[in-house]
Amino acid sequence: MALFQFTKDVPLPAAETWSRLTAWERHADAVPLTRVRVRTPPPTRVGTVFVARSALGPIGFDDVMEVVEWQPPRDPAPGRCRLEKRGTFVTGWAEIEVYPHTPHSRVIWREDLRVRHLPALCDGLLARVSVRMFTRAVTRLTAP
Repeated sequence: MALFQFTKDVPLPAAETWSRLTAWERHADAVPLTRVRVRTPPPTRVGTVFVARSALGPIGFDDVMEVVEWQPPRDPAPGRCRLEKRGTFVTGWAEIEVYPHTPHSRVIWREDLRVRHLPALCDGLLARVSVRMFTRAVTRLTAP
């Protein structure tokens, strides 16, 4: 289990930050070698399921996620989304919180990432790589 968290201040209002971070298909533009397909009709809500397919040529895996908590930000209350990872290769959960932080917003991303057949010895490295990758994704998704 690679448990990690990071905080990122974003130069956008909370509602816009939320909108960009939860436009699941856009994550494909922010995470290299990844495609995202939403399996359920819009809008996003509890029960929404999407799949992030990460691949290099024919070698890849699906990260199947389901929204189990959905609370968009309402000033002054933060937004909170919890995803359960339901794949056969990647499991765990992710939480995205977006706080109003006048005049901008603050993102707190927490994740418990488990990769099948990856020994616990690799958890620290997986957490460090994931923090870099997801921090970069948040930066790209929220660029003005």
